[in-house]
Amino acid sequence: MDYKKIIKDGIVTNNAVLIQLIGLCSVLAVSVNIKNAMAMSGAVIAVVTMSNMVVSLIRRWVPSKIRIPIYIVVIATFVTLVDMFLNAFLPDVYTSLGLFIPLIVVNCLILARAESFASKNKLIPSIVDGFANGLGFGVAIVILAFFRELLGSGTLLGYEVIPGFNPMALFVMPPGAFLILGLMIFALNSLRMRKKKE
Repeated sequence: MDYKKIIKDGIVTNNAVLIQLIGLCSVLAVSVNIKNAMAMSGAVIAVVTMSNMVVSLIRRWVPSKIRIPIYIVVIATFVTLVDMFLNAFLPDVYTSLGLFIPLIVVNCLILARAESFASKNKLIPSIVDGFANGLGFGVAIVILAFFRELLGSGTLLGYEVIPGFNPMALFVMPPGAFLILGLMIFALNSLRMRKKKE
């Protein structure tokens, strides 16, 4: 198993947000600031990694006709655990993320990794795949949040970074998120095209 390829696919080549464009609901809603983006990234990394692990372990005993409902129950279990953990230990983060933590259950990234990778591969590659794809999601959402918070609020992690900067409210609203996400996708595609030409 080529772990380097699995990691590269999850973070860059097949990035859920920038290449596959899945899971965008939570990406656009939560990326208003870096703190929220990092919390959502951690939650997604935990859920996709643990879900891949369990799906890989039970894959031989799951009848093909009911595999999707079983995978959803596995994912929902880990989302509930993450939700309860955040509520108990990080109540401010829990409050700011609100409904978007339970929505991880229907995040296409997690179900796609369970169905297309973990259900067909052994334990360690499945864990690596889950972590890499969660990390790819996290990298994309944190970069998006960096620009949205900087341009929309003039802060980073809640601290003013450019004294006297006049924030552009557009970037804390959904159109600003779409604009920055579009520019990120453009930049990534430009880099990929340049590498292909070389």
